[in-house]
Amino acid sequence: MNPIDMSSPEFYEEMEKTKRFTDKVCERFGWVYHPDPEVVETVQMGLARHKLLYGKRWCPCFMVIEDEEGRHVSADNRLCPCKPAIEHEVPEEGKCHCGIFCTPEYAKAHAVDGE
Repeated sequence: MNPIDMSSPEFYEEMEKTKRFTDKVCERFGWVYHPDPEVVETVQMGLARHKLLYGKRWCPCFMVIEDEEGRHVSADNRLCPCKPAIEHEVPEEGKCHCGIFCTPEYAKAHAVDGE
């Protein structure tokens, strides 16, 4: 596997695509981003990196492994937005495991003072 140069034009382009992708996820599900922009950027960078490395936006918080046929898969089948986030994490806990996607209520309750 080739290392990803996170300052390359290729990574920058994928990062912009990933930002548009996560914007659409928020719109589709009525979610908002985590109030800490560092959390959002870190997860978006991980998603972009996985897209370049593996061809899919696997959740950066879970291992990506090879299955028996040599295909890359997430160890917990966490393709963003993942089923656990959609069905349980966001509705029940207010945020997904990675923290990028939240309910508006969770984001408001966890906003940093002054924002």
